[in-house]
Amino acid sequence: MKEDEPNVVMSGKCQTVTLSGYPFSVEIYRLETESLWTLEVVDCDGTSHVWDDQFRSDKDARTAALEAIRSEGPIAFMRGSNVIQFPQD
Repeated sequence: MKEDEPNVVMSGKCQTVTLSGYPFSVEIYRLETESLWTLEVVDCDGTSHVWDDQFRSDKDARTAALEAIRSEGPIAFMRGSNVIQFPQD
């Protein structure tokens, strides 16, 4: 018998942020069996940026996302030469 996969817990601190007219989805989540939070920022084209480091609290993750978006600027998080495209069948 296969064990059930743990559920994903979404933080209440997830939000949409608009900077210079560009919307970004700040997604913060963890597995129900874990205590550390994962941070992901998704641009308007669906390009995902996931932090390598995890966070002790969802508040810390949200703060890191907002600081990065503001300090790096919106273009740094948008599809570009730093994105590796998956091959199309």
